[in-house]
Amino acid sequence: MTSTENRTYRVRTYGCQMNVHDSERLAGLLEDAGYAAAPEGEDADVVVLNTCAVRENADNKLYGNLGHLRPVKDAHPGMQIAVGGCLAQKDRATIVDRAPWVDVVFGTHNVGSLPALLDRARHNAEAQVEIVEALEVFPSSLPAKRDSAYSGWVSISVGCNNTCTFCIVPALRGKEKDRRPGDVLAEVQALVDQGVLEVTLLGQNVNAYGVEFRERGAFADLLRSAGRIEGLERIRFTSPHPREFTDDVIEAMAETPAVCHQLHMPLQSGSDDVLRRMRRGYRQDRYLGIIDRVRAAMPDAAITTDIIVGFPGETDADFQQTLDVVAAARFASAFTFQYSKRPGTSAADMDGQLPKEVVQERYLRLTALQDEISWAENRALVGRTVELLVAAGEGSKDADRGRMSGRSRDGRLVHFTGVEGVRPGDVVETVVTAGKPHFLIADGALLSHRRTRAGDAGEAGIRPSTRGIGLGMPTIGVPAALPLAPACS
Repeated sequence: MTSTENRTYRVRTYGCQMNVHDSERLAGLLEDAGYAAAPEGEDADVVVLNTCAVRENADNKLYGNLGHLRPVKDAHPGMQIAVGGCLAQKDRATIVDRAPWVDVVFGTHNVGSLPALLDRARHNAEAQVEIVEALEVFPSSLPAKRDSAYSGWVSISVGCNNTCTFCIVPALRGKEKDRRPGDVLAEVQALVDQGVLEVTLLGQNVNAYGVEFRERGAFADLLRSAGRIEGLERIRFTSPHPREFTDDVIEAMAETPAVCHQLHMPLQSGSDDVLRRMRRGYRQDRYLGIIDRVRAAMPDAAITTDIIVGFPGETDADFQQTLDVVAAARFASAFTFQYSKRPGTSAADMDGQLPKEVVQERYLRLTALQDEISWAENRALVGRTVELLVAAGEGSKDADRGRMSGRSRDGRLVHFTGVEGVRPGDVVETVVTAGKPHFLIADGALLSHRRTRAGDAGEAGIRPSTRGIGLGMPTIGVPAALPLAPACS
């Protein structure tokens, strides 16, 4: 009997999509090592907190959660707590100093060490802290247990070469490292072979992809190649950077049927002066020019963005320029953030830090404007037929209202009339009957319902799993089929 047999785990994830995908890797590693996912409502033998350092008060949230776990651990001898992710990379040994009941601390570059560190901590009866400064193993070479039967994350790169003054990600994730195209496509193929209909290509800056192996146009080529994989119905990607955004990507999006007409492109500010201090590498005119070209090629494209309000030195005139760009761009939606200092970033030491009340007032004006635009854009879709990939857990009030939820091809959330036999992972068509600021409603009868392998797997409680896809030579094209791991239930 192995030391991990009959031991259970739970991974709690905070932060961005990259962290969500890293947590799938952590689950895959633990299951390969003999752990089993803890049943809902039961305490786990191992709790892993996969942390984020970007959000405000991230450290307070971590230590609050660790405080709640302490009495649980005291009541369960042998329970272990592990902390990983960006905050672990940043704070290192201070986590154990502040929370000595933590057993393992590991960083963003050594995710694959978790099972060994847990074993070592258990054997030595003391905390194990292992933070390395550079990537040891590309995360995609590790096994993964996927959260969804119908949609999967596929990382094309890790790290970032940009030097945005507000961002700590490069310090915690390191310089950009690109996967070879054949490896990316092999992972996509492995997911599709298990019934997955949709993949999202992930990177801190996806359209800088290929710089490491000096292949211009590599991202556009990757989109086209992925689009040739039979059975893959939807391709999304996040996030591109306006500085590197090129017209060949727009052409690939428009000409590849599987690529969704959805673009999430961070703006951050509409002011050229603020963009310069942010060290973003583009200006307002370039950003709006990209949007114009995207809409010329794909009039139905839904464009979303990120915006920071109250960056150091932002004047009333600067903020008005942001409002002007938002009004001109007519984003489908926007993730808006109030600037707050991040230790370790150059912006934290800049002059002109703004009072909280000024930032809050601007934030409320921005969100009011964007909500007004989002509502108008969604109302304009009433009467339109939409194809939905039925989702799980996206509508908190669906059960009360007899509805289900799904995502349209442009990424909008649609709550539709529930029908017996429709399952997450199936595909339906329906007509939009109402538009709200943050979602659409389709209360009529379904026009069609297509049962899928993803729906079958989800109904059976099966989730895709992928063995690690190694690093190979930089070639474009759909690879030969790879041997697959059995699906996990």
